Amino acid sequence: MTQDETLKADGSATTVHGPLRGRAALVTGGSRGIGAATALRLAREGADVAVTYVNGAEAAEDVVRAVRALGRRAHALRADAADPVEAAGAVERAALALGGLDVLVNNAGVGVLGPLERLALADVDRVLAVNVRGVFLASQAAAGRMTRGGRIITIGTCMTQRVPGPGGVLYAMSKAALVGLTKALARELGPRGITANLVHPGPTDTDMNPADGPHAAGQASMTALGRFGTPEEVAATVAHLADAAYVTGAEFAVDGGHAA
Repeated sequence: MTQDETLKADGSATTVHGPLRGRAALVTGGSRGIGAATALRLAREGADVAVTYVNGAEAAEDVVRAVRALGRRAHALRADAADPVEAAGAVERAALALGGLDVLVNNAGVGVLGPLERLALADVDRVLAVNVRGVFLASQAAAGRMTRGGRIITIGTCMTQRVPGPGGVLYAMSKAALVGLTKALARELGPRGITANLVHPGPTDTDMNPADGPHAAGQASMTALGRFGTPEEVAATVAHLADAAYVTGAEFAVDGGHAA
């Protein structure tokens, strides 16, 4: 069986089509929301996919089943991005499970919103551990595994480009750090043919921030399109970057015109 083939339920081989066929991807925080949509989109494009989760084991297994239903290999790995050993270790485990690693999607993240004076040191440590250190360590581990054609794609936020009101200091700060990280990765890894890019979602309809939630109307009104985005719309840009060879060190707003 070639790398462009997969086994059907009856044991026979079928050819896999798609720009990512034969590629192996890890999506951190891939059990729900943007992460789950990204895992499924990459699988539809032909990639084998591993996802990490912390608490949502059953949701992660649902994603695995959906990916396998598309004829691709899939694995769910429990890993807390706040733990430095687990953040890097998830990359190694994914590479072993999939036989290599070509695409890393740094999606896992946490948000603590609130007035500056109420933010505790524990909040600062947790947010920076997940949103900054975890991304750095996963990217570092992935760079050690990837060959030419590798892709590192990180999920940021529209709040790095426009903070529309108070309460977002810690979250915006943590995500803004990813801009510098991404540009530096692009320069360092470019000679090896590995790209690094950043995707900034706007208000997106997920269980953490539903489009019918109590604060949704205000968020939607801040976009030029007047609506929330869908996880699938963000995933489409991630999938494009997973294939694109001449795009690196760039930021992509998938925000409905939030920064317009």
